[in-house]
Amino acid sequence: MKLSTVKEKILNAVLLAERITGKKESLPVLSCVLLDAGKELMVRATNLEAGIEIAVPCEIEDKGVIAVPATILAQTLRSITGDKIVFRTEEGNLMVESRGTKTLIKAIPHEEFPVLRSGEEKKGIAIARERLMYGIQSVSYAASPSMIRPELGSVYISITRDAIICVATDSFRLAEKKIPGAGSRDGIELLIPLKHAIELTHVLERIGGEEIELFADESQMSAGGSGVRYTSRIVDGRFPDYKEILPKTFVAEATVLKNDLGEMLRKARVFSGNDQHVGLHLYPKKKIFSATARSSDVGEMSDSIDAAVSGEDLDINFHIGYLADCLSSIESDSITLAFAGAGKPLVIRGVSDQSFTYLVMPLNR
Repeated sequence: MKLSTVKEKILNAVLLAERITGKKESLPVLSCVLLDAGKELMVRATNLEAGIEIAVPCEIEDKGVIAVPATILAQTLRSITGDKIVFRTEEGNLMVESRGTKTLIKAIPHEEFPVLRSGEEKKGIAIARERLMYGIQSVSYAASPSMIRPELGSVYISITRDAIICVATDSFRLAEKKIPGAGSRDGIELLIPLKHAIELTHVLERIGGEEIELFADESQMSAGGSGVRYTSRIVDGRFPDYKEILPKTFVAEATVLKNDLGEMLRKARVFSGNDQHVGLHLYPKKKIFSATARSSDVGEMSDSIDAAVSGEDLDINFHIGYLADCLSSIESDSITLAFAGAGKPLVIRGVSDQSFTYLVMPLNR
């Protein structure tokens, strides 16, 4: 193999691929990137649950395939100051040359590298890259970090003719984001494990183009565009019927500025100690909306903010993180907090942005 390419292009590809590599000592090739120089240079990596391939522009003199440790190749490319890089094989290993520097990287037999299935033979749709990325980012923090219950440790994605709907829940809170205008008549439903969903958004952020192609079957999904394709397994399961748990009626409501609530929660976090509990207090007749937090180590706080409050008096406790996590996903400056009652869920929405719905359960105290 012998080829020349631009440092920026190959470094970006290797850094993207390095995140997908595996760490299994029993299969060292999983910690490698596969450089496959055929009609074009393809950089591939996999950890058996997810895989990626990236096409890199280059001039190929001799075709060839080689697998080298991703971390070593990335460190080598970072240290090179020249713009042009030459790859060539020497006695089965990879020689990297640029402006007077030569680095020999020991290769691992590439025959052991797993074949990446793209899923392109299945039905696929074209969707807006940024919409899908934004949808996943708007809800992924609400998924469970554990895969004990796979449907709760995943991000649910439904793509229809009218919208992309992304939902995640860990049973204590739930986030739903609807992004209009997807353009798929058949519809696709996916349950992507949280770690793969986060990796997908990382990939989508770093590829160009307005649209990507999304393919899916019973066991995996594949998304790609601009010479990059990311593939991961999906969960064969059923996402909870979350619309059934959304409250139909509310006993109290508060409309506040998002930034005011954020600042109040930041202060409460300081005074809440290890348990991170905050009490919310609504007294509509007195026009009061306040928060309290206390810790034996730090002290206590009680702050009120301007709010339009209505309904019944209510004192209710929440985990601060569960309240604060959703604020960055709401585009509206003002938000509405609708309370279903003591011991019942709180629903948060933007006043001028109804595309996002967030439900959070109170603490039992």
